[in-house]
Amino acid sequence: MPWLPGIVMIEPDVYRDERGFFLESYHQKKYAEAGIPAHFVQDNHSMSKRGVLRGLHAQLSHPQGKLIRVIHGEIFDVVVDIRKESSTYKAWAGVHLSAENARQCYIPPGYAHGFCVLSDTAEVEYKVTDFYDPAGELTLLWNDPDIAIEWPIKNPIVSPKDSAGVRLKDIEPRLPIH
Repeated sequence: MPWLPGIVMIEPDVYRDERGFFLESYHQKKYAEAGIPAHFVQDNHSMSKRGVLRGLHAQLSHPQGKLIRVIHGEIFDVVVDIRKESSTYKAWAGVHLSAENARQCYIPPGYAHGFCVLSDTAEVEYKVTDFYDPAGELTLLWNDPDIAIEWPIKNPIVSPKDSAGVRLKDIEPRLPIH
């Protein structure tokens, strides 16, 4: 996976034994030392079935940083740099996140985010750095040919809102600079 500026992968220590496991899902001091300077204001939780694709979403007027983790199942998580002055503008990166691998991905403001579900079901929890603003919401077309994301599923299940997403080139004047 090509790394993009500001994206931070967290591989928490998982202590497993015959009883199950223990891990710290968030530790402000450790995460700040890893490069996550965020103050989170809200936690979100979604459940989706195999083949569901959610995204690509971003907030323009109240940009959000997101800390993503999977608590059940597996997803292919994707970020797209939508900062038009960035050297990595339009670049995307994807990573497998699962309950089993316990990885977390921090996505700073200035990126669009989406994921598809690879397991029978997946539950995703994510922290955000600003509150949702419906007026500032951006939904990019999940299969925008100018971004050319290599999704690992065919014929995804997509919501009407995500199916009606816009191409990146059609909203460039509204995009953040950095």
